Amino acid sequence: MTDDTWQNLRTRRKTAVNFRVLALLAVAWTTTPALGQAVSEADLQKRANAILTLMGFALTPDVTTGSLSLTDQPAGNPYFRQTSISGGGTLKPMPLYLEGTLGYGRYDPSFAASDDPNAPRIAVKWNSLLGTAGVGWDFPVAPNLALRPILNFSLGRVESEGSTGAQPAPASRSAVEFLGNGRLNAYGLGGSLVLDYERYRPENEIDVELRYSNIYLQSFDSSQAVKGHADAQTFSLWSRYRAPTGMVALDRPVRYVLEYAHTRFLGDLDGALGFHYVNSFGAGLELDSSARDVYLTRSRLMLRYKVGNNVSGWAIGLGVSF
Repeated sequence: MTDDTWQNLRTRRKTAVNFRVLALLAVAWTTTPALGQAVSEADLQKRANAILTLMGFALTPDVTTGSLSLTDQPAGNPYFRQTSISGGGTLKPMPLYLEGTLGYGRYDPSFAASDDPNAPRIAVKWNSLLGTAGVGWDFPVAPNLALRPILNFSLGRVESEGSTGAQPAPASRSAVEFLGNGRLNAYGLGGSLVLDYERYRPENEIDVELRYSNIYLQSFDSSQAVKGHADAQTFSLWSRYRAPTGMVALDRPVRYVLEYAHTRFLGDLDGALGFHYVNSFGAGLELDSSARDVYLTRSRLMLRYKVGNNVSGWAIGLGVSF
């Protein structure tokens, strides 16, 4: 599910990169482990699996999770933020499809240094960077309709920063060392299956995609105290309608854009952030600069409202085509 599609400069749809920023979501974080437990490798293992699960929300192009800022501070739950840049498309006239996503995440859990409930907490900042690429092929099944299998592969890294001045028990020493300055590397392998409908006419343009993705994340070459894995699965619907507004700019029609998307989270993502699905309703304007000698051919500014069970919020998105 992309904001646009990569194609040759002389085809109707052009290369697209999607920037999603300023999302604000308030959720009930129902799956966060208790923070008062002592630092141990078992506790850290749960957190390692959790951070890989959170990275799973940035594996594929998706307007519902392109940017997330989640917090439930009154309940004592940690802060999480994620932002991604994504793009993809078919390299026409070839049926070769390419996509890519680059996501950054920040997760701020805290731990107690011992079983003593009065023990000082270890404040930790976990920063993650994850990139995913996909290679697919379009198989026409009907006019304007294609079936697209995609092979996806990911590579990511989590780095931990924390103040570990408290003296841990020997059994938890390696765990505390990881919290102070550790790393968790991960790779992912999997695939997606997309049913893509595209109909372009002068009076309007319609895009609809159904997508199922399944990518398995596994840690490797990481700090001794942590090993993690996550099974990230999503099923999504994405749709867009574009039509001229009647206004003209840069010698081309200015288009209004309407968008609807729904994503259902499966596998380890199901309920990981307190919700099982998200709907996104978007509206915006598109400026066509293809009549000018510039590298960008189309630019879109989108306002999206997002809502699901236990979650709601808004986002501003910028999409560009080359």
